[in-house]
Amino acid sequence: MSNQQPPPYAPQMPGAHHPYARPQAPGVSDGYRRWARILIWLAIVIAALMVVAFVVSVVLLVQADKEVSNAAYGYLALVLWFGIAAAIPVLLAVGIPGVVMRRRVRQQGQAGYPPRWTP
Repeated sequence: MSNQQPPPYAPQMPGAHHPYARPQAPGVSDGYRRWARILIWLAIVIAALMVVAFVVSVVLLVQADKEVSNAAYGYLALVLWFGIAAAIPVLLAVGIPGVVMRRRVRQQGQAGYPPRWTP
């Protein structure tokens, strides 16, 4: 064995003497809640319009298939499909931030912050 003994205590690192606590996010404002609701409802409306456009395009294709004189309905169905394809990025651009904002509002509500409802 060696003649050296370990120190009686472990040396402490300089710094704060209290444990680290994660910084708390500030509570969400009424405007933030309002925009979260607006974005969610816009996404719902856009999705509903896309479903309606798809159903109308199928009906137009059926009408175009019945007679040769109704061939223009097929072109209208194609225009609706292009509209649906153009609306998908808009739906994503509105829906994803709305869902993230809504989740943050719910997490703030579960964290014990008082609800701030506006009439």
